[in-house]
Amino acid sequence: MKPLVPADPTVLHPMPEHPRVVLLRPLVTSPLIEVGEYSYYDDPDDPTAFETRNVLYHYGPEKLRIGRFCALGTGVRFIMNGANHRMDGPSTFPFPTMGGSWAEHFDLITGLPNRGDTVVGNDVWFGHGVTVMPGVRIGHGAIVASGAVVTSDVPDYGIVGGNPARLLRTRYGAEDIARLLAVAWWDWPIEHVTEHVRTIMSGSVADLEAAAPRT
Repeated sequence: MKPLVPADPTVLHPMPEHPRVVLLRPLVTSPLIEVGEYSYYDDPDDPTAFETRNVLYHYGPEKLRIGRFCALGTGVRFIMNGANHRMDGPSTFPFPTMGGSWAEHFDLITGLPNRGDTVVGNDVWFGHGVTVMPGVRIGHGAIVASGAVVTSDVPDYGIVGGNPARLLRTRYGAEDIARLLAVAWWDWPIEHVTEHVRTIMSGSVADLEAAAPRT
């Protein structure tokens, strides 16, 4: 019997014939971005520029956290808290950042609203051109439709779309979602995942429970 071999999570281009696809974990260098194994980004232009072209206004200290086994379509962008401007005065222009004597007023742009880390769960699928606003949590197993602008949290196994994105439906009922979260197949040893790929992709919730590692 042919031995089962997991995909290599350290390879930048998992599909050498398609250089537009990159695994994010071996690509990302910023300490402010955390990505789980096997999550990938697809872009025909330059997928290796993900940190600068797709994670915007990321001046810290908040983090972008992306789980394992996530699929990010071309043009998915994460807007971070550094994009915020003051809105309580006549002008929103950030004068102190431009230098000169204006820099003496830097206190005017400190303490801007900060929604904290942006968190993406495991096994999330992002369609083409999605925009995720600061501080949003996207649950495990969620699907974000092409062109969506995500301004608020997305529930586990939710499907959202539109601008602003709204919940269209959930992929499973509440009871099955609870069962799926309990199984948490994305945390299985990768050898066990490899053994049960067909069940993970096409099985029922009961099939997945039956395939779970025994403790």
